[in-house]
Amino acid sequence: MEDEGVGGVVEDEKKVLKVISKEEAKYWTDGFPIGNGRLGGMIWGGVYSETINLNDDTLWTGSPGNYTNPDAPKALSEVRKLVDDGNYAEATTAAVELSGEPSAAFQLVGDINLEFDNTAAAYDTTTYQRELDLNTATVKVGYSIGEVEFTREHFASFPDQLIVSKFSANKSGSLSFTVSLNSQLPHRSSVNAQNQIVMERAENDDNAESIKFSAILDLRISDGIGTITVTEDNKIKVVGCDWCVILLAASSSFESPFTKPSDSTKNPTSEALNTLNSVKDFSYEQLYARHLDDYQKLFHRVSIDLSKTDSEDVTENMVATSERVRSFKTDEDPSLIELLFQYGRYLLISCSRPGTQPANLQGIWNDKVTPPWDGAPHLNINLQMNYWPSLSCNLHECQEPLFDYIESLSVNGTKTATVNYETNGWVAHQVSDIWAKTSPDRGEAVWALWPMGGAWLCTHLWEHYTYTMNKDFLATKAYPVLEGCVSFLLDWLIEGKEGFLQTNPSTSPEHMFTTPDGKPASVSYSTTMDMSIIREVFSAIVSAAQVLGKGEDDLIKKVVESQGRLEPTKIGKDGSIMEWAEDFEDPDVHHRHISHLFGLFPGHTITVEKTPDLCIAADVTLNKRGEEGPGWSTTWKAVSWARLHNSDHAYRMIKHLFDLVDPEKEANYEGGLYSNLFTAHPPFQIDGNFGFSAAIAEMVIQSTVNDIYLLPALPRDKWGSGSVKGLKARGNVTVSVSWNDGGLNGFKLWSPNDNNLEAMENESVTKTIHYKEMSVVAKMMKGKVYTFDKELQFITTD
Repeated sequence: MEDEGVGGVVEDEKKVLKVISKEEAKYWTDGFPIGNGRLGGMIWGGVYSETINLNDDTLWTGSPGNYTNPDAPKALSEVRKLVDDGNYAEATTAAVELSGEPSAAFQLVGDINLEFDNTAAAYDTTTYQRELDLNTATVKVGYSIGEVEFTREHFASFPDQLIVSKFSANKSGSLSFTVSLNSQLPHRSSVNAQNQIVMERAENDDNAESIKFSAILDLRISDGIGTITVTEDNKIKVVGCDWCVILLAASSSFESPFTKPSDSTKNPTSEALNTLNSVKDFSYEQLYARHLDDYQKLFHRVSIDLSKTDSEDVTENMVATSERVRSFKTDEDPSLIELLFQYGRYLLISCSRPGTQPANLQGIWNDKVTPPWDGAPHLNINLQMNYWPSLSCNLHECQEPLFDYIESLSVNGTKTATVNYETNGWVAHQVSDIWAKTSPDRGEAVWALWPMGGAWLCTHLWEHYTYTMNKDFLATKAYPVLEGCVSFLLDWLIEGKEGFLQTNPSTSPEHMFTTPDGKPASVSYSTTMDMSIIREVFSAIVSAAQVLGKGEDDLIKKVVESQGRLEPTKIGKDGSIMEWAEDFEDPDVHHRHISHLFGLFPGHTITVEKTPDLCIAADVTLNKRGEEGPGWSTTWKAVSWARLHNSDHAYRMIKHLFDLVDPEKEANYEGGLYSNLFTAHPPFQIDGNFGFSAAIAEMVIQSTVNDIYLLPALPRDKWGSGSVKGLKARGNVTVSVSWNDGGLNGFKLWSPNDNNLEAMENESVTKTIHYKEMSVVAKMMKGKVYTFDKELQFITTD
């Protein structure tokens, strides 16, 4: 759907959204990221020596695995008996026998290296500026040497599948440089007859199974001005041109999660050449226009203004973003929150598009052969958080790679469930990779033994439907995968104490407890997160079955029968939500995960309206956990406080993230932001960026399929006047809302008229709108914009 804003794309050209640096990048996390979903680039902006790091989201180590362990059933029986007998420490030790192999690792393609022939004169550091313009998804670098002004522009084009760079000078003949391609992986480079640099993965007997890659660099220079020569070491030397355009195409031999690299029929060099040939008749201006048209249709659906001042942009564009982060604790500049909110949306557009891989632990940006945690998607928070803003922040197309990935997981996960656990359906654990690994990770049970990764992902299928109301998606894409997940969960649940159905063994992700006899353990039964996820998935498939007319199916009857027998969420003696089925001692009350609050967010079983006692306990839980933690933990807490309608605490967590991380001393930090606004664990993990955008959206608008809550967690003393346009509410409604002096000023609602949506079965949609103690029922016709005042009274329709 192209018409996603209120009445269409939100036009907000006045709002300048730029990440700015006044110096060349010194560290990778100083660089500015660009991406088209598949290809990523990191721009350093060096004056005399420029580096552009290159990534392809399909370039990983490894090959398809077996993902089964025939010895697991015996080990499972032993662990279950130990848990039943209350021997949790011993069960934790024995559970290592259920662990598997590590994931594959995300790789890097290499670098574009440029050496500029400007050494005769020093550049004027006061003229240097490097900026990432979120409105155009373009990195620009500018500086002066003597009287000559040099300009660079970089963008990654989704429609043309290229990374494009333009270098220019305002004095004719002033641009001279040498360009080459390099990689940390085994490779060979050559220059072909078209003066294109071709870099390919070198054949290596030790890595016969490796995914192959090819990167091809194509040059265009100003007509009749400047020369191009090829050096003996396969570099290209450009002398005395006015401008130069570099086109970078790259491809890999990855075919599918089920195809060995050695069996691949793809030729990455041919694919990259075909990509370049397809754009040979496009000028730079045409390439840029095609890029802008594609990107802005997505990005400009949403605008946000938390400051309502006219002079802010002048100041913002004079100051380095790193300085603004450093000063945020004192000035609390709302426009910096706007920037970071939109930066999350920019990153999602840049690293996850239809047809690509899902965003991994670092999106698509990586500078290491062995990245932290292998750069692998972690299914116990990271991969899910990556997609939290996709729906509320009006980027539902960016979620498509996740659903393709879940389908692949369901294939491998069926083998894992059958062999390891002797169950029906499919299962996935805590970490995966491009090969859709579904078996447990290596190592200790505290992280490896967690068979709920697939189930958590399945909640995204139902959420996607509730936001889009796309019945075809529900029937063909979501429901078959949900059925398999639910089949596993029904078999995984076993008869437990007091007639409850329980999970055994069970862990709370990455967190230990102390047993009654004082021993450290992680394995018990029916952790709160297990039961919360199962409750959510069961609710989703029952609702989906009702929509699709499958409510009388045997599977649904089993689910309905089981729903009332699930272990309930319990409150401990200290008033907090219990993390485990028993009120064990917690040796780390400030642990980074808040898994036992899944029912609050992203789940829906703890709500202010329906479960006030659990909300009070959730409040106690969040206070007990404290404010410290990695970037992703900070934003998870922020969005959880928002769900509790606690604007003060939600804002405190938002503010807490603004801590400028020094890459040389990052081990001294917990959470924070790098100078390019990447969120830090540390090191860099991209999920915190996405969690931030989701948290801001949740502070402004919350929804169910039938209800919309306006400004539920707005920090009125911080953002007294403002507006947000184009956010999405469940039920496929687009919302714009404005407020003055901390109070609602008015809002607009719009539900698109689209033949592909279930909503077309009815020409109208009914919603209950809530603001503070007021509520009103609004019946709206499709395709019309409805405007309401601060009293929730209807004014007009467009």
